[in-house]
Amino acid sequence: MKQVFHAPQLETKYCELGEDLALKDCQIEGYASLFGARDQGGDTVARGAYEASLGRGRAVKMLWQHDPGRPIGVWDEIREDGRGLYVRGRILAEVQAGREALALLEAGAIDGLSIGYRTVRAEKAEGGRRLLEIDLWEVSVVTFPMLPEARVQPADAAADALAQDLAEAFAAARAVLA
Repeated sequence: MKQVFHAPQLETKYCELGEDLALKDCQIEGYASLFGARDQGGDTVARGAYEASLGRGRAVKMLWQHDPGRPIGVWDEIREDGRGLYVRGRILAEVQAGREALALLEAGAIDGLSIGYRTVRAEKAEGGRRLLEIDLWEVSVVTFPMLPEARVQPADAAADALAQDLAEAFAAARAVLA
């Protein structure tokens, strides 16, 4: 029997932006979370973990270093796809913290994204937890990433990921029809 944990506290996870940093007209995009990738805390996010939270229609905040007093922009798109949690948004240069974030991102001094969430459902997994349902509150630009494989990427890479998802779907459909 699997043990399911229910934890009410807000948690945060980080991911690295890395060399693929995509900044164009104050816009950033990429993956804030990758399904099946174990983070440095031992947690792995399951496909569909964000579905209920995103379905509520509540705006997920873009914060600077998880500080609720320092919003730096807006997320224009947040969605789950076959790879993970994709985010696309705008850092607002009109906001002091937004200007700071942009300057540090452009200089390469800051290279992380982080999710702020509450675990709704999880199960114990080898070396950590498998997160089954997450209530997503915010995605922050941060200094230290928790999940090195998840990165902000150039716009072309997002299109490549979509093309890869479509290719996988078509391959699966061909296998079913064969």
